[in-house]
Amino acid sequence: MQTFHFISGLPRAGSTLLAAILSQNPRFHAKMSSPVSQIVTQAFNAMGKENEFAIFLTPEQRQAILTGIFTNYYQSIGTEVVFDTSRAWCSKLPLLKTLFPTAKVITCVRNLAWVMDSLESIVRRNPLQASGMFQNAGESATVYTRTTVLGLGDRLVGYAYDALKEAYYSPEAELMLLVDYEALTQAPEQVMRLVYQFIEQPYFDHDFDNLEYREEEFDTMMKTPGLHTVKRQVKYQSRATLLPPDLFEKFNELSFWERDLNSQANRISKQN
Repeated sequence: MQTFHFISGLPRAGSTLLAAILSQNPRFHAKMSSPVSQIVTQAFNAMGKENEFAIFLTPEQRQAILTGIFTNYYQSIGTEVVFDTSRAWCSKLPLLKTLFPTAKVITCVRNLAWVMDSLESIVRRNPLQASGMFQNAGESATVYTRTTVLGLGDRLVGYAYDALKEAYYSPEAELMLLVDYEALTQAPEQVMRLVYQFIEQPYFDHDFDNLEYREEEFDTMMKTPGLHTVKRQVKYQSRATLLPPDLFEKFNELSFWERDLNSQANRISKQN
């Protein structure tokens, strides 16, 4: 029987990097976001009040159906441990705890100003193509409209941020391990040893200088080349921000987990 854990958190905060590292372990399966969370959400809703026949479903049947989505999707993957990645998992901790009582959620976080800066850098690296992150020219007109749109509650950053906050202050927060992007890139072996300790698995000696992962087909479809490209060497690179000072300060103030420790969530921060 496979063991399931989950990767969630903010975009541009190291989830693809973490998956690439974990996938070096032949016992593990980890990749970028999968369709599983969307399938689970659709099935969950289909078993709700919109379906008049849902009254015939017992709690045991509901749990079996939802659990079956995971097991059937990954049955052809011959690994002992599966990490499914989705920003949605932070909003579904009670469900995950019910379906997989021993599962843990590795939650990737990064100062929100640098999340926005990273997305802006991707936009600027592809000046000849309109990014699929935006729905029209008005949304992508300036750095101010771009960051505003991305921060909306139903968009790339805003949804993940709200889900993270929900999970962080929830009774299920103890299932989470917050992994700071700077900590992962500055001290990858130290961080990964703590990750293995959290998921109660024997440590695997990772090669942090020979790492490579990309999803070119998906990124091309999204019209955002480089969105899920991991460089060969795990290395922190300091640089000046691309954001105007007022925008940087605005989003810098929203990184609540850096200041408010009133949570049962476990954490690996850049101060460790």
